[in-house]
Amino acid sequence: MIKTTIAAIDTEKWIRYTMILMVCIWLAVVVVLPLFQLLSKSVVDLEGNFVGIANFIHYFKTPSLFNSFGNSLFVSVMTTIFSVTLGFLYAYALTRTNLPYKNFFNAIAMMLLFSPTLLNGITLVYLFGRKGLVTLGFFGAIPGWNIELYGPVGIIISEVIFTFPQAVLILSVALRMTDARLYEAADSMGASGFQTFITVTLPGIKYGLLSSVLVCFILAFTDFGAPKVVGGNYNILATDIYKQVIGQQNFIMGAVVSVVLLIPTVIAFIMDRIVQRKQVSMIAAKSVPLQPKINRFKDRLFLIFCGFISLVIMGFFATALFASLVKVWPYNLNLSLDHYNFNRMGGGGYSAFFNSIKMSFYSAVVGTAISFTSAYLIEKSRGMPLMRQAAYFLSILPLALPGLVIGLAYIFFFNTTSWNILGFYLPNPLNSLYGTMAILVLSNVVHFYTVSFLTATTALKQLDREFETVSESMSVPFYKTFFKVTMPVCLPAILEIGIYYFVNSMATVSAVIFLYSADIPLAAVAVANMDDAGDIAPACAMSVLIVLTNVVVRVGYGLVTKGIRARTEKWLSK
Repeated sequence: MIKTTIAAIDTEKWIRYTMILMVCIWLAVVVVLPLFQLLSKSVVDLEGNFVGIANFIHYFKTPSLFNSFGNSLFVSVMTTIFSVTLGFLYAYALTRTNLPYKNFFNAIAMMLLFSPTLLNGITLVYLFGRKGLVTLGFFGAIPGWNIELYGPVGIIISEVIFTFPQAVLILSVALRMTDARLYEAADSMGASGFQTFITVTLPGIKYGLLSSVLVCFILAFTDFGAPKVVGGNYNILATDIYKQVIGQQNFIMGAVVSVVLLIPTVIAFIMDRIVQRKQVSMIAAKSVPLQPKINRFKDRLFLIFCGFISLVIMGFFATALFASLVKVWPYNLNLSLDHYNFNRMGGGGYSAFFNSIKMSFYSAVVGTAISFTSAYLIEKSRGMPLMRQAAYFLSILPLALPGLVIGLAYIFFFNTTSWNILGFYLPNPLNSLYGTMAILVLSNVVHFYTVSFLTATTALKQLDREFETVSESMSVPFYKTFFKVTMPVCLPAILEIGIYYFVNSMATVSAVIFLYSADIPLAAVAVANMDDAGDIAPACAMSVLIVLTNVVVRVGYGLVTKGIRARTEKWLSK
């Protein structure tokens, strides 16, 4: 009996190790090998001959290309300063004041996550473009204001809109982690509010602050959608990749620009991982949550601030909706659904919209299954630390890869019948995936994999390891424990991961714009194509449909899972 139990345990361990090895192989195939193909293309000429760093020398000697690097840095730095400052004040109001309607203000800020970044640029055109609402002084009601939208000003405003909710999320978590006992000590020592802020609040959130800076920088540095709409002649790296690949069909230079784009992104990513690790190590087991004290002046001040920001965000979406319904902006302001008739437009119309829904659903199902199972195998398995560490490293690697880089790497990796590896040609069994829905789903799964993986890992860390120990001692197969215990307890996190995949897959354009085919048009790509064709109003209408879809799915998810979350929290509290 004992021998049988030991044999069963050994068998389960080998099954786990085999599955972890499969995770490593899968991530190597969908992340490492495509990235290797991209890097290899950047060091060859158009005939495929190795030229070393000659392409990069050409890039840095070409002013029109090299200037894009400085432009990207400038835009990203300015975006980071504004986003982190506004995000900190907003997060501080949500966590450190007795602000009324906190859930409402938080929901309004998170609404920005539901829209494609193309919509940010399009809406700004309707507000601050040459015929914009603000530029024309609300149709002559007040003096107009021309902010010279097309160029760095428009890109920075668009990227601030894009990165603001990310900063709020990160800084809200950091502010909630601060130990209340530190503030009690500061009060007992007679420190003023400003002194407490400088000596307690800022040091307590320094890692969260650094993390928000790095995340906002990466997002702004790699975004493609908004700069494409309002960039004008102000080139940045992300739009350069698009122009090289789509406009000039110069895939080699596209690979070179992608590698240049990767360098600051990877550096910022490594710094962010170091910061995240230090932040986690600062959390004390006996820390006491801070309960904000009533301060009427501060509470009212932050209420005005959050009210203003929320009003701007609601005005932003209201403008997008209004513009999508106006017949001819700004000459005929009668409302109509004409722009929602996409039959006369390029891009695929409602077929593209429903394709995006299908793609997002498949991405949610497949991505959730893979990311949660991978996290479970890495987090809950014992032994073979090197293999688990390798799997963990490969799991966080996609976070450093911009969507455009993933898309271009997948072209090189999948759109070929054979691979050239150090002069040896190997047949490509994955070539059949190119141009199908499968490669679109795969690109989304990889693009959004790391955040989902880390969410699953966090949920699994809260689950006592004794479940696995007891299961092993009772000879219960680990897969039964996984399905009957782990999954039910972690169900809220699993559903949250699914929603994350769906919402982001609906809104993304950078990862799929190189991979979609004429037979499988997508909504976000249709927005880009209609904008290219000058059909701004239909592009705005399609963007509004994307936002409304994400809102409906998110609200529906909240209503459906309300009971599930309540049961899980009740179970965990016992």
